[in-house]
Amino acid sequence: MKKYIPNGLTLLNLLCGVIAVVMAVQGNLIFAAYFVFAGIFFDFFDGLAARLLKVQSDLGIQLDSLADMVTSGVVPGIVMFQLFYMSMGSYTWGEEGNEIGNLNMDISLLAIFGFLITLGSAYRLAKFNIDENQVSSFIGLPTPANALLILSFPLMLHFQPGAFDALILNKWFLIGTTILSTYMLNAPIALFALKFKTWAFKENSIRYVFLALSLVLLLTLHYAAIPLIIILYVLFSVATNFQQKNKAFK
Repeated sequence: MKKYIPNGLTLLNLLCGVIAVVMAVQGNLIFAAYFVFAGIFFDFFDGLAARLLKVQSDLGIQLDSLADMVTSGVVPGIVMFQLFYMSMGSYTWGEEGNEIGNLNMDISLLAIFGFLITLGSAYRLAKFNIDENQVSSFIGLPTPANALLILSFPLMLHFQPGAFDALILNKWFLIGTTILSTYMLNAPIALFALKFKTWAFKENSIRYVFLALSLVLLLTLHYAAIPLIIILYVLFSVATNFQQKNKAFK
């Protein structure tokens, strides 16, 4: 019976992703973000449950990537699609302040450009499934981290109005973010994984420091902290890689 627990959590991730797709297509980006966050929560604990219960399987690996493709691949692409429309002024706020969207859905080539994120996510997940080197670390930005980055934008627009609107709703910012996001998903950069094999500080110092700084940023900057946390994650990983290379040469 216990072998079904991790896959059950993965399916909950997929369910959250499907609901988020519906929310994002309808223009309700706030609730889309919430369901993506819930999906990422289940995504984290399905792997943890599989390791603790010692029921890892090839089926679980494939199912996990399929769920991630929806929650952390399709949804961010739709959200970026909607943000491009918002940058063109084709949107209104929901009556109760819970919706961002109600968009004029005339197809725009510029908006379709946002789906480059979805294509990059698919390519990244396919590579991950056949790469045996991504066990204790990642090569390229994980799709959940990238999803958090993209979903933070509508949350910033809604909960921190006026502070970042001019930046986020600038089409050139969105174009640059889309390109950079797609590149980082498949960049040949090793990034540490937040997987604790033990709780010892010495073996996990980089993880503990990163989590502590992330918490401070979230408490002070709220949703605006998410992009900074992603940047911090990449910088910490690059610094760790540089330190390890220096030790190897000594």
